[in-house]
Amino acid sequence: MKAVTTNSPSPHWADEVHAMFKAANIRQIAIVPDAGHARLIKLCEKDKTMKVVRLTTEEEGVALLAGAWLGGEKGVLLMQSSGVGNCINMLTLPIACQFPLLMLITMRGDYGEFNPAQIPMGNATQAVLEAMGVIVKRADKAEDVTEMASSTLRLAFNTYRPVALLIGQRVSGAKDFRKLTKSVTL
Repeated sequence: MKAVTTNSPSPHWADEVHAMFKAANIRQIAIVPDAGHARLIKLCEKDKTMKVVRLTTEEEGVALLAGAWLGGEKGVLLMQSSGVGNCINMLTLPIACQFPLLMLITMRGDYGEFNPAQIPMGNATQAVLEAMGVIVKRADKAEDVTEMASSTLRLAFNTYRPVALLIGQRVSGAKDFRKLTKSVTL
C-alpha cells in the first residue's frame, strides 16, 4: 500500500490556539516560561496585537488579567501545573469579582514523569483548582487541544468564570531522565 503524502503538514495545536486567540481578540498573554507552551508563546510574542508578559510567579498572572479585564482587554494565563499551587489564594479574585480567567496549563507529574518533585502538584492540580471554584477541562491528545481550548475560552468569557484547560503530558511529551543525565559530568 502506498503512503499518502501531503504538501503541507497538519497544523500544530499551538498554531490553531494562537489563531483562536487572535479571533477572540485576546490581547494579553501572561506567562511563566514553559517548554510545553514554547511554540504558543513564540507565536504570541511575534504577534504585534498581543502583549506577552513574563511573570516572576504564576499568581501575578491572575492579578494582571484582572487588570486587563477592567481595562477592557481579554487575556490568558499560560503556565505549568507546578505553578497552580502558587495561585491558590489569588484564585478567589476572579470568583469574588466575577471576571473571566482562562488558564491553559501544561501538566507535569502524570504520563511518564521522571521528576519526583513534579508528581504531588501534578496529581493535585485538578482537585485544587476545582476546590477553588475553577471549572476544569482536560485534553490528553494533541488533536483535542484546539477544540477544548475553544470551548474553555467561550466558557470563561461568556460566563465570567475562572476556567482551566489541563493539557496532558501525553500532548507535550515526557522528558527522559536518562537523556538529561548523560550530559552531566561529575
